[in-house]
This record gives sequence, C-alpha cells and structure tokens, in this order.
Amino acid sequence: MGFVKEFKEFAFKGNVLDLAVGVIIGAAFGKIVSSLVEDVITPLILNPALKAAGAENIAKLTWNGVAYGNFLSAVISFLCIAMVLFFIIKGANKVNKKDAPAPAGPTDDQKLLAEIRDLLKSKNNI
Repeated sequence: MGFVKEFKEFAFKGNVLDLAVGVIIGAAFGKIVSSLVEDVITPLILNPALKAAGAENIAKLTWNGVAYGNFLSAVISFLCIAMVLFFIIKGANKVNKKDAPAPAGPTDDQKLLAEIRDLLKSKNNI
C-alpha cells in the first residue's frame, strides 16, 4: 500500500503537472510557429527570394554529387523559426514590462552629509 501512496504523491505533485502542461502547451505552440513559417512567411518572403536566386526547389540542390539542399532548407527553416520566436518574445517582453519604480530620494543622513560636504567645500574655497 505504501508504493501506491508514494506514486500518487509523485505523479500528482504540482511540479509534475506543471511540467506536463508546459510540454503540451509547448508542442501546440511549436505547431503554431511552424505553420506560421511554412504557410505564411515562406510563401510570402522566402519563395520569391529563392525564385529570384534561381533555386525554387532548394531541397534538390547538389554539388559534386552531394545533396546539400535538405540541409540548407533545414538551416533556413531554423533561422526563420528563430526570428519569429525572437519577435514574439520581444513583443511579449514589451507587453509584460513593468515600469521601474522611481528612485527614492536621499535619506536624512545623506542630506546632512551633503550639507556638511558643501559647507566644507565653501570653507576651503574662501
């Protein structure tokens, strides 16, 4: 009976459930970002650039018998996804940015020390 209780405590702890939710949300968000890159950014930006360069089907590119097109395609997809995530996180940080509290004024001790400093300066300048 102790094993079942111990397993139940482990499986339903807050951290395990939070991790499970995070993984599921992350997978769903990954699909959204992938779709954005493949269905929006690639047709609007990348395909015209590849056509202009004469490489409409990048996956078929070869050089001396080495098919490097798939690798190049994966690198370009990674860079596009990284850029989209950068802009999403940058926007989220801007929305969540909290204004920094105004710096507190000098304390009474600091005011007194400043007055003493000023008096000493004026006394030495005479």
